[in-house]
Amino acid sequence: MEANIRGAGRLPAAFLTPGSSSFMDFLGEHAPAALPGNREVPPVKGAVEAPHGTTIVALTFPGGVVLAGDRRATMGNMIAQRDIEKVFPADEYSAIGIAGTAGVAVEMVRLFQLELEHFEKVEGAQLSLEGKANRLSTMIRSNLGMAMQGLAVLPLFAGWDPAREKGRIFSYDVTGGRTEERGFASVGSGSVFARGALKKLFTDELTERQAATVVVQALYDAADDDSATGGPDLTRRIFPIVTSITDEGFRRLPDAEVSEIARSVVDGRLELPDGPRASVL
Repeated sequence: MEANIRGAGRLPAAFLTPGSSSFMDFLGEHAPAALPGNREVPPVKGAVEAPHGTTIVALTFPGGVVLAGDRRATMGNMIAQRDIEKVFPADEYSAIGIAGTAGVAVEMVRLFQLELEHFEKVEGAQLSLEGKANRLSTMIRSNLGMAMQGLAVLPLFAGWDPAREKGRIFSYDVTGGRTEERGFASVGSGSVFARGALKKLFTDELTERQAATVVVQALYDAADDDSATGGPDLTRRIFPIVTSITDEGFRRLPDAEVSEIARSVVDGRLELPDGPRASVL
């Protein structure tokens, strides 16, 4: 399927033949070896040592949804990277955060971005949010063989649904099983601790700024109890990646804005180390 660079520069017939709007289907038909799920992984004994991304959190608010992740990658008991990026735009109105094997996860994100872009070019319209979530489910399922060898990827997908006029969150298991979350969600090694914070601080009346503050609080709590999750690093100026998706599209909050939120959270912890208290009743 290589391009003809010696002749008139014409594309191979595969590129000119009408077919599926799915780029993965196109690859599966014309270059199946290029699909990550079709690669042969050599047998290994024990766990595979590779950098792993950790905690991702998401939370809805009236007018949209925020998706955020810490910046730490670990390999065994070592910190492999302090400033890894684990939250990406999927397209103009959705985003994906990744936990699991970092290299496999980043490749899956790029393929997912290409899948959505390919659909839009072929069909002339964007896929629905439900359709995007289903496409991601298929991609995760195709990675099951690698996941069974320890190279698992667990994404959190969030976006603005123009049909329902609200933000929505989808989580997945390693087999591609999809679940729509209500209000908030978390994945990764620190997800249990982050989810506890989200549960106590979530309300239906948060502003975008308050929602961003809540996810930073949740990541702080995750880092407080999970060694694989990194908290705000004020000395190195490394802060969580916080994104917001509304009817105006995807927006990554500038570092200056996240820094301001993170510093206010840390200042609050100087007074209350365990974070803000929820009311008893």
